[in-house]
Amino acid sequence: MGRVSGKIALVTGGGSGIGKGSAELLAKEGATVVVTDIVAADAKTVADGINKAGGVAISLQHDVTDEKRWAEVMAEVKKTYGKLHILFNNAGVCLGGMTWEQSLEDWRKQNAVNLDGVFLGCKHGIPLMRDSGGGSIIITSSIAGLQGSPGLSGYCATKGGVRLYAKAVAMECARAGFNIRVNTVHPGVIETPMMERITGGSEKGYEAMRKMEPVGRLGQPSEIAEAAMWLLCDRSSFVTGLAMSVDGGSYAQ
Repeated sequence: MGRVSGKIALVTGGGSGIGKGSAELLAKEGATVVVTDIVAADAKTVADGINKAGGVAISLQHDVTDEKRWAEVMAEVKKTYGKLHILFNNAGVCLGGMTWEQSLEDWRKQNAVNLDGVFLGCKHGIPLMRDSGGGSIIITSSIAGLQGSPGLSGYCATKGGVRLYAKAVAMECARAGFNIRVNTVHPGVIETPMMERITGGSEKGYEAMRKMEPVGRLGQPSEIAEAAMWLLCDRSSFVTGLAMSVDGGSYAQ
């Protein structure tokens, strides 16, 4: 028996990086996985790979900033499986720039994905999870949600925002008796397509990122997935409102 056998899980931003690694691990551990991504082809590739490996997954195109689409996705999950036990609000963007240089358009776009998308996921996911007997919600924050980072002020604002949002929602669900836990995971510098875009794919850029980590290397999506798995499975049944750092020691500095 896997750690999440019999569970229905939804992973946003599941087409690449941390979302992909987490969707694959959830399936390996026995969950039926709904992989969503704004790029439908990426979500389908991940779901197809899970099915080929012997797991069970479907894919859905999903813009997490669109409330109507959230309602449609949840309706599809309910129609297909009848339940939802795990919600991994992972989709996010990182738009850098010094405060005096960043456009209002980028500020709002980043807020829409990283904050609005998380809110909509919880708003539309919690009722189905409650009716399914409860479960676990994880939100991907960042080490930038725990400490400031120059050139990433807008990103820090969104990731710090979801950290406190998760704590409040955790208390709401606990006191309402929904049996739903809500936690955040805070990755350090992880080797993902997002990191490739930030560094421009240059070795110099990657070297600068490696130097930020006390352990001297970048993290891997699979390492975040393993940490997330503990929060998503019943072995962490007494844990809610936690901000878990998985950052190679960055926050300890």
